Amino acid sequence: MKEDQRFGIMKKYVNLVLDVVLGILAILILVFMIRQLIDIGTFITKPMTPQNLSIVMQEVVAFFMLFEFIMMVIRYIQEGHHIPIRYLILICITAILRQLMVLHGDGVQTLLLSVSILSLVIVLFVLNLSGNKSYVGFKSKTDEKL
Repeated sequence: MKEDQRFGIMKKYVNLVLDVVLGILAILILVFMIRQLIDIGTFITKPMTPQNLSIVMQEVVAFFMLFEFIMMVIRYIQEGHHIPIRYLILICITAILRQLMVLHGDGVQTLLLSVSILSLVIVLFVLNLSGNKSYVGFKSKTDEKL
């Protein structure tokens, strides 16, 4: 029993340190998000040329990547220091869709990205059918109260 108590105390300290580090990381990401918004604002005020439009698209994609990372950190803390597999798959699908929006010139690359989205959707479907605990565990504590 003594060893279990020490492990529990150590786990609490590790989780506390992890929460502090993730909090610092979240603050840094928020600073970069504000910087991205300022960059987007400056590019929008300039005359819209194809080059400026491309830069604005890249900045918007970078902003949403930072936003998604913040949401993942928040979800990690809410779920008791783990991220459900369903959430990670949805993040992958979102990232691939973002990539399709930005780089849509090459047909083979577009086809491969589309096939990867299809395979991830099939994985979600199979997880739903199998009743995998990682999939079912996606409900947050606030969802259970409703």
